[in-house]
Amino acid sequence: MNTPPASSGSARSARVTAVVAATAAVCLLAAGCSGSGSGSDGSDSGQGAAGTARLKVALITHGAEGDAFWERVRKGAQAAAAKDNIELTYASDPSAAAQADLVRDAVKDKVDGIAVTLAKPYAMKSAVSQAKAAGIPVVGLNSGIDDWRSTGLLEFFGQDESTAGRAIGDKLNALKVRHTLCVIHEQGNVGLEARCAGVKKTFTGETENLYVNGTDLDAVTAVVAARLNQDSSIDEVVTLGAQFALSAVKSVDQSNSKAKIATFDLDNDIVGAIKSGTVQFAVDQQPYLQGYLAVDSLWLYKSNGNFSGGGSAPVLTGPAFVTKQNIADVARFAAEGTR
Repeated sequence: MNTPPASSGSARSARVTAVVAATAAVCLLAAGCSGSGSGSDGSDSGQGAAGTARLKVALITHGAEGDAFWERVRKGAQAAAAKDNIELTYASDPSAAAQADLVRDAVKDKVDGIAVTLAKPYAMKSAVSQAKAAGIPVVGLNSGIDDWRSTGLLEFFGQDESTAGRAIGDKLNALKVRHTLCVIHEQGNVGLEARCAGVKKTFTGETENLYVNGTDLDAVTAVVAARLNQDSSIDEVVTLGAQFALSAVKSVDQSNSKAKIATFDLDNDIVGAIKSGTVQFAVDQQPYLQGYLAVDSLWLYKSNGNFSGGGSAPVLTGPAFVTKQNIADVARFAAEGTR
């Protein structure tokens, strides 16, 4: 896959990422042999191939229930838990206050480690502080790359959203796009805002943000279609999640617009849409890898005192462009729910 250049000062991060990715590849083979199960209480356990003491880890995200993206994150976390002899509990809530309460619940449950997303870092800082005061290590994944250190996390695994947005802006320039509509499905989410801001930094045409209610896909379709009806100069719609790209496809049809669709993130339906040409390309941040590395990092910290990224640099899992030219290489992994 074609990966855009890393941001300035990231040579060290790139080396770290390469080492961690190589390690993860070996670990994934081990995880594939050990298996993983899911309990009715939301916990996941496996046969534990690590030969170390049993640990209890909580993965707490801001993901909505049933979202395919977060299922991939969870699947990666389950694979690491199975390899590392970890009892994994997964919980999520799109509400920042409720997510923080889930972290506090994990502290009360005396877990050995917590992996958390920071979509709204200001709401999570107190809960993270409580975990640290209880001696529980906390790592970050997916959201909060600019805030993980100030929030008090040990490590971070994810995509630099600003870098990813800038890479899309460059790609749109190469495609000679003139007017981009960037659709933000959750207002106040720092990662989503950074994506559109990144597009605007490098895209030489007009970039317009449109806020929609991401919990109602029909409403997303209607709002985007209405905007396309209002302005025929919009020739590109950039969505920030796979399911919203498919809504935008419907919007283009309903409005008889000639706009093209590009998206962040990948799922099976987007694979098919890229193959057919209804979606131009996707930017993959590898959610499976984010979940895997976050859980595995807690085992490494507890069992060997390791810090991925040295505790000062994030470990990048993206961005990588998935296009019609390389979709065949990615499709079989997406079908298995690991890309």
